Amino acid sequence: MVTWRYVSIYAAFLASVTILQAQRDTISEYPIEQGCCPNGITTGPDGALWFAAGFVIGRATTSGALSYYQVPFTPQGAIVSGPDNALWFTGYQATVGSIGRITTAGVVTQYPTPAQNSFPQAITSGPDGAMWFTESGANNIGRITTAGVFTEYPIPTPNSYPISIATGPDGALWFTEGVGDKIGRITTQGTITEFGIGAALASPNWITAGPDGALWFTELSLPAPRIGRITTAGAVTSYVLAPEGATGQITTGPDGALWFTGGEFNSVGRITTSGVVTEYPLPTSSSFPTGITTGPDGGLWLVENNAANVARASACGIGLSLNYANGTLTIGFDVGTNNAATWRTWLVTGTGGSRLFEKSLDPITSPRVTSTNLTNFSNQGNVEVLSTLSGTNGISCSELQMVNTGPSQ
Repeated sequence: MVTWRYVSIYAAFLASVTILQAQRDTISEYPIEQGCCPNGITTGPDGALWFAAGFVIGRATTSGALSYYQVPFTPQGAIVSGPDNALWFTGYQATVGSIGRITTAGVVTQYPTPAQNSFPQAITSGPDGAMWFTESGANNIGRITTAGVFTEYPIPTPNSYPISIATGPDGALWFTEGVGDKIGRITTQGTITEFGIGAALASPNWITAGPDGALWFTELSLPAPRIGRITTAGAVTSYVLAPEGATGQITTGPDGALWFTGGEFNSVGRITTSGVVTEYPLPTSSSFPTGITTGPDGGLWLVENNAANVARASACGIGLSLNYANGTLTIGFDVGTNNAATWRTWLVTGTGGSRLFEKSLDPITSPRVTSTNLTNFSNQGNVEVLSTLSGTNGISCSELQMVNTGPSQ
């Protein structure tokens, strides 16, 4: 065990600041030069990232090279890959809502929805080979075949304002009702079931299928202090975030955790399926991140609405948590990384610092839950634990937590 004392405590603090900055330095940003206000992003069938921005659909390679395609109406923001090797997106112009299709060569087709003032928002590829979408203005769930044939299904709750939709693990489509405060389920035959989300949650926003066989969703209402989880049987659980919580989109990451954007709070967050939350600030202030997806390179790609950037973040998390009770300091971890890494953890107290361990990790695509108990731990005031994952290019991610262990003895 490597140990240092006294003046080294200050050096350890400075090291922790440097390491936390390194976490931010793993986020790269690429300015958008055409269009504005990007909202949605997805991985395309050509191995690039595709995003919606103003009257433009954009394409970004994993090296950050951008190209743009004009469209004849305003994309709303959601964009996904379809079963026909094209990209599908939602949009509108005046009172006409539209579903758009763009090939990887940039050929655009527009399909106006049958309902007026439909205001389509999210879209997803369904298990039946069709595209399913929400109509917030018309209070419908819509379906469009790849040939452009529409079907619309009214939602039982009036003015529910459906926002997001995702294919669930049960072969049905699941959607959020931002005003109805419900999660809906629709079969591919059009049968709708609605589930209340309970008093702890409000205004569900974006929804995605998780790696645990459940659906996970964010909240739209501020300060949005929770992430929700609903099983396919309708059982709801909520997880508290930091005071500045999630208002954006959510996706399953390559590390086996869920990742979400913080919207107004300028952050990207990670929540493991056991509910451990970590949130990271973005380099550009007031960037307002919205859409997020897993890229073909194993990274997390997002768009920043206010800053007009496409950004990439490492899909790496430690899930650090601390608990002190009855003389025992419990250090919990929920680790996930899609690359081999060196894992190091330090303990810093008022009398010195020590490295608790250093381990080599193989890629972990499902978070690894583990803990370390330090027994007979005397009261030492505020205690910090710093943990990092490092790869061949330096630090991939880091987390720092503090717990009060009572008055120093």
